[in-house]
Amino acid sequence: MQCPFCGNRTTKVLETRHIDSSFVIKRKRTCPRCKKRFTTYERIEASPIVVIKRDGSREPFDREKLKRGIIEACSKRPVSLDEIEKIVADIEKDLQSYIMEISSKELGEMVLKRLKKLDKIAYIRFLSIYQNFDSIEDFIKVIKKMKRSKVGI
Repeated sequence: MQCPFCGNRTTKVLETRHIDSSFVIKRKRTCPRCKKRFTTYERIEASPIVVIKRDGSREPFDREKLKRGIIEACSKRPVSLDEIEKIVADIEKDLQSYIMEISSKELGEMVLKRLKKLDKIAYIRFLSIYQNFDSIEDFIKVIKKMKRSKVGI
């Protein structure tokens, strides 16, 4: 593994962890030359998954795109990068387990289910983008519905 800071081709692994039962391995590394530390995530490359968009077009599942969307929803929230990585890894594992194609709607529902348990504000943020909220009333409806439900806010 090459050091992202100084380009040294030799680094030392300090710690290795499997992220739950997913296909992801997290490694904390250090560079003997510049002494900086960094983290890498390794995952098994499996069969390609196709996402069917709303307009019917198809595109390959993009793990990083999914992760960016979740990071955006969790911005300035008490949600760690490890928790986000776990959501992405869990979704990816579910996808690899049983399907080759998924609609963007189903994929969004998978994210929403996990965010609702993790952080209600991140859930509402993701939902607002996912469902194209265009008014304050859209937010108010969701908040009222959540207040009435057993999950609450």
